[in-house]
Amino acid sequence: MVEVNGRPIVEHHLSWLRANGIEHAFLLTGYMHEVIAEHFAAPRIEGLDVRCIAEASPLGRGGAFKNAYREAGLSDPTVIATNGDVLTDQTLAPLVEAHEGAEALATVLLTPMISPFGIVETDGGLVTGFREKPPLPYWINGGVYVLTQEAIARFPDVGDHETETFPALASEGRLAAFESGAYWKSVESQKDLREAGERLARVS
Repeated sequence: MVEVNGRPIVEHHLSWLRANGIEHAFLLTGYMHEVIAEHFAAPRIEGLDVRCIAEASPLGRGGAFKNAYREAGLSDPTVIATNGDVLTDQTLAPLVEAHEGAEALATVLLTPMISPFGIVETDGGLVTGFREKPPLPYWINGGVYVLTQEAIARFPDVGDHETETFPALASEGRLAAFESGAYWKSVESQKDLREAGERLARVS
């Protein structure tokens, strides 16, 4: 609920989902869930129905997804699941298309790992150049998933899907990856807030 440019981060996130054709969203809430529920009790994003599902006790991310799928009474064979503090302009259609083509139980959006520091290039003991926070040759989990009903059924009742279910699916060849070069930011600090606000101001 921390604000970026006058709106909660999660509201920016939900606007992105609506722009990608999502019509129903479920917010999985825990500590101070009533603050989020009160905010979204009034319509905030045209065309998007938002419902909050609160945990009676901490379930972990995997347990929260599994509980919400059950509590929402969903029967959809495939759903989009996300971390609510992520801002991105990646369109969902290519992600879903890649998921269907892979015939996987789950697909994870990957984003390049950016160095938190500038890189110094050297040759023979001499500095030859500098690169400010370049992408590294690694990919990280972007917190956006396409999940099948079967994958969610394998999530722990309490625990994290990334430490339990995803490694098992990977070992079975049932976890697909979608490498995205689109803008992506997980907002976790004041610096992230400032940079996200500047980016949103430029593109709005």
